[in-house]
Amino acid sequence: MREIVVTPYDEKWPQIFKAERLLIQALLGDVVKSVHHIGSTSVPGLSAKPVIDILLEVSDINELDQYTPAMVNAGYVARGENGIAGRRYFIKGGDQRSHQVHAFSSGDAQIPAHLAFRDYLRKNSDIAREYAEIKRAAALLCKNDAHRYSAFKTNFIEHHLQLALIELKDRE
Repeated sequence: MREIVVTPYDEKWPQIFKAERLLIQALLGDVVKSVHHIGSTSVPGLSAKPVIDILLEVSDINELDQYTPAMVNAGYVARGENGIAGRRYFIKGGDQRSHQVHAFSSGDAQIPAHLAFRDYLRKNSDIAREYAEIKRAAALLCKNDAHRYSAFKTNFIEHHLQLALIELKDRE
């Protein structure tokens, strides 16, 4: 069973992401359009589970499926859509999960949503601190149940994602 632990921000997380981005780009070649660091480890100063979340934008999600064996050979486990239509989800590290890749075709609405939420937290340190407190409480209360941990954070995420998307639309 995976232990859910929220740790203080680690200055190494951006470098860990950069190394993995280079690996993924080498593995997948031209199918890759963009690779983004998302999730809490992408927000300087934000406490997080020490798992690097990667948003992979590809030219065609079905073409990405041809590269699943390469991802598996690099240590990833392929989880298919894993509950989100149009996504390909990969995890690395087993019970000590180190990386998660969320892959979508260019133009999928999930891409700007993930980036808007990340940028919103980067810009609003007070909200990021509040989120860190919610995550620490969730980790204590969930007893290593990943679904309970996620459910505990849902209202906060949904509320602030909507605010982030409004900000994004206002900038356009």
